[in-house]
Amino acid sequence: MVCNPQMKSAMTTYVIVGNGVAGIEAAITIRQRHAPEEARIVVISDETDYFFSRTALMYAFMDMMQRKDLEPFERSFYDEQKIERVRGRVKDLNATTKTLTLEDESSITFDRLLLATGASPRKFPWPGLDDVKDGLVHFVSMNDLDTCERLTPSTRQAVVVGGGLIGIELVECLLHHGVKVTFLVREPWYWPMALGEEEGNVIAEHMKAHGVDLRLKEEIERIDVDESGRVRSIHTTKGNDLPCQMLGICVGVGADLGWLKAATTPVETGRSICVNTAFETNQPGVYAAGDCCEIVDEHETFAETIWYSAKLHGQQAALSMLGDKVAYKRPLFYNSSKFFDVEYTTVGKVVNLPTGTPSLYRRHKTRIISQRIVHQNGCVIGFNMLGSRWNHNILEQWINERRSLEFVLKHLRDAQFDVEFGRAQIESFEEVEIEL
Repeated sequence: MVCNPQMKSAMTTYVIVGNGVAGIEAAITIRQRHAPEEARIVVISDETDYFFSRTALMYAFMDMMQRKDLEPFERSFYDEQKIERVRGRVKDLNATTKTLTLEDESSITFDRLLLATGASPRKFPWPGLDDVKDGLVHFVSMNDLDTCERLTPSTRQAVVVGGGLIGIELVECLLHHGVKVTFLVREPWYWPMALGEEEGNVIAEHMKAHGVDLRLKEEIERIDVDESGRVRSIHTTKGNDLPCQMLGICVGVGADLGWLKAATTPVETGRSICVNTAFETNQPGVYAAGDCCEIVDEHETFAETIWYSAKLHGQQAALSMLGDKVAYKRPLFYNSSKFFDVEYTTVGKVVNLPTGTPSLYRRHKTRIISQRIVHQNGCVIGFNMLGSRWNHNILEQWINERRSLEFVLKHLRDAQFDVEFGRAQIESFEEVEIEL
C-alpha cells in the first residue's frame, strides 16, 4: 500500500502477527473504526494467505468441505477492506524502534502491534520421539491437515493420544477413511476437564460402538520406528504393543515463546505472553490476544484457549489499541461441539468445583440424551448437555440472573433448538442428584 506523503503523519500503522480468529477480528474491528487513509492494517502469517476456521479442519479431512470453504470471508474481502497480508515468519521484535524483522530479513514498522500467534501442539519427552522422521501428526493447523492427508493412504492402523475435542475429531476422521484407531486416554474417563464421569462414560461407549479401540488410564511409554524413521508401533504403560503407521498427538497446546524470549525487546512471559486486562504487554505499544496470551488481573492469572474467547480477545484488544478503555473480564464459559453424531453444549461451571457441589443429572432411558444442571446455594451455575441442541444465550441468562433449579426445570424447553428432543417426555428420563 502506498501512502499519500501529506497524510502520513495522520496515519497509524497497526501490525497484527497471526491471521487466526483473534488477529482477523482485531483487523476488522480497527477497520470498522478507521478508514484506510486513517489506519494502515498489516496482517502477517506464515501458515496461510487467508484466515480459515480451525474448528472446521475435520470437515476438510473427511472430504465434506473444500479447503476454500473453510475460509469465512471471500478472498476479495481483504483488498476491499484494505487489510494488507504478508506471508512470512517474524523472528525479532524491537519495541524501541517499533520494528518487526522477518526471517527473510525484511522489516515492518508499526505504531501499534498485536501478537496473535496462537499456540502450538504440546509434546512429551517420550523415549523414541527424537527418532521419528515421519508418521507423527497433530490436528490444529493447515500443515497438519496436509500431513494427515499425505499419510492416510498408507496407514492401516493409527494411535491417537489425548482425551479432548481435537483427539476425538482426529479419531473420527481416521475412521471415516477406514483406518483402525486406538485412542489412548490417560484419565479414568473421557475428558474429565469438561465432562462428569457419567457423560464421559456415555461418550466412551459411543466411541466404542463406532469401532474405536478406546484405552482409558493408558499412556505412551515408548515409540518405535521402522528403518525409514516412520512410526511403527507404540509401547504403552500397561505393557501393550500397538502397531501403527500414524501417531496423532492431541494433548493440548502451548504458546510458542522461543522467538519472543530471544527478541531485542522481549515481552514478559509466563506459560504464555503476559497481558493486563487491556491486553497490553510490558512493552509500550505491544499487545497480545488469543491462545498465545494469559491475562493477569488483581485476582488471578488465566488463559482461555478456545475459539469463542479468542474471537472476543481480538475485538477487545483492537479497542484497546484504538485508545478505548478496556478492562476485560472473563466471560461465562461456553462451548459447543459434537462427539461423532452426539451434540454437546456446556455453559458455566460444571467441573473442578468444590467437593459436594450438587447437580441434577438425568439421562434418556434409550437414547444418548442427557442433562446435567449444576446448582449451588439455590442458584444454577452450569449446564452440560449431550445429545440435543441448546440456545446457550438463554442458559447464560439464567445463570447470570441466578435462577433457581426449579425455575430452570420449569422453563428448560424455552432454551431448546431441536424439535425432536422437545418430544422426549420427562417420564422417559432417569433422574438422580449427584454430588461433584
